[in-house]
Amino acid sequence: MKELEELLYKYLDKGLVQLIISNPRTQAEAVKISLRPVLLKGKLIFQASAQLDKKIFHYNFDKQEAVESVLKWMDSYRQLEIFSEMGQATVLISKKGKITIKEKKSTICVKNGDLSHNRKKKYILDPQQKVPFLIDLGVQTKEGKIVHAKYDKFRQINRFLEFIADILPKLPKDREVTIIDFGCGKSYLTFAMYHYLKELRGYQVHMIGLDLKEDVINHCRELAQKYGYQGLDFYVGDIAGYEGVGQVDMVVTLHACDTATDYALDKAIRWGAQVILSVPCCQHELNAQIKNDLLAPILQYGLIKERMAALFTDALRAQILESKGYQVQILEFIDMEHTPKNILIRAVKSEREKKSEEWRRVMDFLQVTPTLAALQDGKEDRQDAKRFD
Repeated sequence: MKELEELLYKYLDKGLVQLIISNPRTQAEAVKISLRPVLLKGKLIFQASAQLDKKIFHYNFDKQEAVESVLKWMDSYRQLEIFSEMGQATVLISKKGKITIKEKKSTICVKNGDLSHNRKKKYILDPQQKVPFLIDLGVQTKEGKIVHAKYDKFRQINRFLEFIADILPKLPKDREVTIIDFGCGKSYLTFAMYHYLKELRGYQVHMIGLDLKEDVINHCRELAQKYGYQGLDFYVGDIAGYEGVGQVDMVVTLHACDTATDYALDKAIRWGAQVILSVPCCQHELNAQIKNDLLAPILQYGLIKERMAALFTDALRAQILESKGYQVQILEFIDMEHTPKNILIRAVKSEREKKSEEWRRVMDFLQVTPTLAALQDGKEDRQDAKRFD
């Protein structure tokens, strides 16, 4: 670990933007541990955050303690990334303990002058830097300034890229990565993902945007051609009927309406996608099915029934994904349209398959049959999915 220790002493100073430890060796560990410099009462410390289950733990270290803590944590993790004013470093640790360290000049504009505890958030996309697709999509002015009315959208795009950053260890760097965005719409996130993965992180990417609206798809094609984005394709089509590829590494679906989300998840499972990011929308199906004598007194209130049905829908989707070998998190995501639809299902292919199917008892209790369950059981035709929201 001597080489890693020297790397940490090199980068752990006030020029550090963020250190991220990820890819735990066991599910008992936090999914990610992040560390950043902070000035408290004029003293430079390093603040670490780790999320375990639903709790977030915070730790404050001086430099020596931070180095020692990171070295100890790396006994249980496979990847470490450092983002600093000096550059970027990636550390990979194999199953046999072999350490590989790669350093390069930073590709993200960093000005780390404010180390106060409440400093302004550092975005993956620099708000002071021109990004062509953000200008054409109306998020930035021609001068590269964020349009005031679009700042929430800019913040939301960056929030989604943070979810992408968390799962990078699951994406291969030695071959082309295939990503499908079902219901891409105007493709704010499709372009952002392509820009982040290919331009900023250097991944070989084949990204596909799919939507039912022909005029929207044609506009996205024009923009991709204008930017010279090779490997970014847009097609008109529905979720259930798409057969354009045989293998997919990541499936993204935002606001696929009602059971269209189920068709997207079903396709992702059958492709064996390593990563699934899904923000469901308009979960009406179980609202029409749910029946239970015990719950009848509270289900008589339409609004309560609607919200409970939506939550049950996404919880069952998560359980089905886990039964198919995915590690699933239900996360809060700030919605693009400022509505309550702010749940994101993040599923990452796990090495260990979860055999439990207790969720079927929940289906029986509620007397429901979600489309995803029917599709996986082969009891549902893969007909055209419903429209995207």
